[in-house]
Amino acid sequence: MPASLPPLAGEDHVCAACGVSYSETRLDDAIGVIAGLPDTIREAVSVIPPEARRVRPGPDVWSVAEYLCHLRDVYVSFTIRLHRVRTEVRPAWEPMLNDLRARRFRYNDCDIDATLDELAAAVAGFRDEVARAKGQDWERTGSRLPGEQRTARWLVRQAMHEGVHHLGDIRRIGEGAPSNRP
Repeated sequence: MPASLPPLAGEDHVCAACGVSYSETRLDDAIGVIAGLPDTIREAVSVIPPEARRVRPGPDVWSVAEYLCHLRDVYVSFTIRLHRVRTEVRPAWEPMLNDLRARRFRYNDCDIDATLDELAAAVAGFRDEVARAKGQDWERTGSRLPGEQRTARWLVRQAMHEGVHHLGDIRRIGEGAPSNRP
Protein backbone atom coordinates (compact mmCIF):
# COMPACT_ATOMS: atom_id res chain seq x y z
CA MET A 1 0.00 0.00 0.00
CA PRO A 2 1.21 3.52 -0.66
CA ALA A 3 2.62 5.23 2.43
CA SER A 4 0.34 8.19 1.76
CA LEU A 5 -2.87 6.18 2.16
CA PRO A 6 -4.72 7.86 5.03
CA PRO A 7 -6.10 5.70 7.83
CA LEU A 8 -9.80 4.90 7.91
CA ALA A 9 -11.94 6.76 10.40
CA GLY A 10 -12.44 4.82 13.62
CA GLU A 11 -15.58 3.04 14.78
CA ASP A 12 -16.20 5.99 17.14
CA HIS A 13 -15.36 8.75 14.62
CA VAL A 14 -16.90 12.20 15.04
CA CYS A 15 -16.47 14.47 12.02
CA ALA A 16 -15.52 17.98 13.09
CA ALA A 17 -16.67 19.40 9.75
CA CYS A 18 -20.17 17.92 9.43
CA GLY A 19 -20.90 16.70 12.95
CA VAL A 20 -21.63 13.05 12.11
CA SER A 21 -20.94 10.85 15.15
CA TYR A 22 -20.63 7.16 14.36
CA SER A 23 -21.28 5.93 17.89
CA GLU A 24 -24.42 8.08 18.14
CA THR A 25 -25.81 6.95 14.79
CA ARG A 26 -28.19 4.01 14.94
CA LEU A 27 -27.93 1.63 12.01
CA ASP A 28 -31.56 2.17 10.99
CA ASP A 29 -31.05 5.94 11.05
CA ALA A 30 -27.95 5.65 8.86
CA ILE A 31 -29.84 3.49 6.38
CA GLY A 32 -32.69 6.02 6.29
CA VAL A 33 -30.31 8.89 5.61
CA ILE A 34 -28.61 6.92 2.84
CA ALA A 35 -32.00 6.17 1.25
CA GLY A 36 -32.77 9.88 0.97
CA LEU A 37 -29.39 10.97 -0.36
CA PRO A 38 -29.97 10.56 -4.12
CA ASP A 39 -32.98 12.89 -4.13
CA THR A 40 -31.38 15.35 -1.72
CA ILE A 41 -28.17 15.47 -3.74
CA ARG A 42 -30.11 15.84 -7.01
CA GLU A 43 -31.96 18.80 -5.50
CA ALA A 44 -28.73 20.39 -4.24
CA VAL A 45 -27.13 20.05 -7.69
CA SER A 46 -30.21 21.43 -9.46
CA VAL A 47 -29.78 24.88 -7.88
CA ILE A 48 -26.15 25.17 -8.97
CA PRO A 49 -25.73 26.79 -12.40
CA PRO A 50 -24.50 24.25 -14.96
CA GLU A 51 -21.36 26.31 -15.67
CA ALA A 52 -20.40 26.11 -11.96
CA ARG A 53 -20.72 22.32 -11.65
CA ARG A 54 -17.28 21.56 -13.09
CA VAL A 55 -15.35 24.35 -11.39
CA ARG A 56 -13.04 23.48 -8.52
CA PRO A 57 -13.42 26.14 -5.79
CA GLY A 58 -9.79 25.56 -4.82
CA PRO A 59 -6.85 23.42 -5.91
CA ASP A 60 -7.58 20.77 -3.27
CA VAL A 61 -11.39 20.90 -3.51
CA TRP A 62 -13.29 18.80 -6.00
CA SER A 63 -15.99 20.13 -8.30
CA VAL A 64 -19.63 19.11 -8.03
CA ALA A 65 -19.12 16.66 -10.91
CA GLU A 66 -16.16 15.07 -9.13
CA TYR A 67 -18.07 14.75 -5.83
CA LEU A 68 -20.95 13.07 -7.66
CA CYS A 69 -18.68 10.49 -9.28
CA HIS A 70 -16.91 9.90 -5.98
CA LEU A 71 -20.20 9.29 -4.16
CA ARG A 72 -21.38 6.90 -6.87
CA ASP A 73 -18.12 4.99 -6.51
CA VAL A 74 -18.35 5.00 -2.70
CA TYR A 75 -21.70 3.21 -2.81
CA VAL A 76 -20.49 0.73 -5.45
CA SER A 77 -17.29 0.01 -3.49
CA PHE A 78 -19.06 -0.19 -0.15
CA THR A 79 -21.64 -2.60 -1.58
CA ILE A 80 -18.79 -4.92 -2.55
CA ARG A 81 -17.03 -4.41 0.79
CA LEU A 82 -20.21 -5.20 2.74
CA HIS A 83 -20.86 -8.29 0.62
CA ARG A 84 -17.31 -9.48 1.26
CA VAL A 85 -17.60 -8.86 5.03
CA ARG A 86 -20.79 -10.94 5.09
CA THR A 87 -19.40 -13.78 3.00
CA GLU A 88 -15.65 -13.93 3.76
CA VAL A 89 -13.55 -14.13 6.90
CA ARG A 90 -11.91 -10.76 7.57
CA PRO A 91 -11.47 -9.69 3.93
CA ALA A 92 -8.85 -7.14 2.93
CA TRP A 93 -10.47 -4.27 1.06
CA GLU A 94 -8.86 -2.56 -1.89
CA PRO A 95 -8.34 1.15 -1.27
CA MET A 96 -10.54 3.40 -3.39
CA LEU A 97 -7.63 5.68 -4.40
CA ASN A 98 -10.03 8.59 -4.76
CA ASP A 99 -7.77 11.15 -6.42
CA LEU A 100 -6.44 8.59 -8.89
CA ARG A 101 -10.01 7.66 -9.84
CA ALA A 102 -10.95 11.32 -10.26
CA ARG A 103 -8.03 11.84 -12.67
CA ARG A 104 -7.98 8.58 -14.59
CA PHE A 105 -11.73 8.28 -15.04
CA ARG A 106 -12.12 11.98 -15.83
CA TYR A 107 -14.75 12.61 -13.21
CA ASN A 108 -15.00 16.27 -14.13
CA ASP A 109 -16.11 15.35 -17.67
CA CYS A 110 -19.02 13.16 -16.56
CA ASP A 111 -22.60 13.53 -17.70
CA ILE A 112 -24.09 15.07 -14.56
CA ASP A 113 -27.63 13.77 -15.07
CA ALA A 114 -26.42 10.27 -15.90
CA THR A 115 -24.13 10.30 -12.84
CA LEU A 116 -27.03 11.33 -10.61
CA ASP A 117 -28.96 8.33 -11.98
CA GLU A 118 -25.94 6.07 -11.42
CA LEU A 119 -25.66 7.37 -7.85
CA ALA A 120 -29.31 6.48 -7.23
CA ALA A 121 -28.72 2.98 -8.64
CA ALA A 122 -25.56 2.52 -6.53
CA VAL A 123 -27.39 3.60 -3.37
CA ALA A 124 -30.23 1.17 -4.18
CA GLY A 125 -27.69 -1.64 -4.64
CA PHE A 126 -26.00 -0.76 -1.36
CA ARG A 127 -29.35 -0.81 0.43
CA ASP A 128 -30.11 -4.21 -1.11
CA GLU A 129 -26.84 -5.52 0.30
CA VAL A 130 -27.54 -3.94 3.71
CA ALA A 131 -30.90 -5.76 3.76
CA ARG A 132 -29.07 -9.08 3.44
CA ALA A 133 -27.04 -8.50 6.62
CA LYS A 134 -28.54 -10.09 9.72
CA GLY A 135 -27.66 -10.44 13.41
CA GLN A 136 -24.00 -11.29 13.83
CA ASP A 137 -23.17 -10.09 10.32
CA TRP A 138 -22.92 -6.59 11.81
CA GLU A 139 -20.00 -7.67 14.02
CA ARG A 140 -18.02 -9.23 11.15
CA THR A 141 -14.94 -7.25 10.12
CA GLY A 142 -12.75 -6.36 7.19
CA SER A 143 -9.70 -4.18 6.82
CA ARG A 144 -7.90 -2.01 4.33
CA LEU A 145 -4.57 -1.53 6.12
CA PRO A 146 -2.96 -3.82 8.71
CA GLY A 147 -4.52 -3.22 12.13
CA GLU A 148 -7.55 -1.40 10.70
CA GLN A 149 -10.36 -3.81 11.54
CA ARG A 150 -13.77 -2.24 10.83
CA THR A 151 -17.20 -3.79 11.33
CA ALA A 152 -20.02 -4.13 8.85
CA ARG A 153 -21.85 -1.62 11.04
CA TRP A 154 -18.97 0.82 10.48
CA LEU A 155 -19.32 0.40 6.70
CA VAL A 156 -22.93 1.62 6.85
CA ARG A 157 -22.06 4.53 9.13
CA GLN A 158 -19.08 5.46 6.95
CA ALA A 159 -21.23 5.25 3.82
CA MET A 160 -23.77 7.57 5.44
CA HIS A 161 -21.01 9.95 6.51
CA GLU A 162 -19.57 10.09 2.98
CA GLY A 163 -22.97 11.07 1.60
CA VAL A 164 -23.77 13.65 4.29
CA HIS A 165 -20.29 15.16 4.26
CA HIS A 166 -20.06 15.51 0.48
CA LEU A 167 -23.62 16.78 0.24
CA GLY A 168 -22.35 19.60 2.46
CA ASP A 169 -19.40 20.11 0.10
CA ILE A 170 -21.77 20.32 -2.87
CA ARG A 171 -24.03 22.79 -1.07
CA ARG A 172 -21.04 24.99 -0.18
CA ILE A 173 -20.02 25.08 -3.83
CA GLY A 174 -23.60 26.08 -4.68
CA GLU A 175 -23.52 28.86 -2.11
CA GLY A 176 -20.37 30.26 -3.72
CA ALA A 177 -21.60 29.97 -7.30
CA PRO A 178 -23.06 33.00 -9.03
CA SER A 179 -26.80 32.62 -9.33
CA ASN A 180 -28.44 32.42 -12.72
CA ARG A 181 -31.74 33.47 -11.19
CA PRO A 182 -33.12 37.04 -11.12
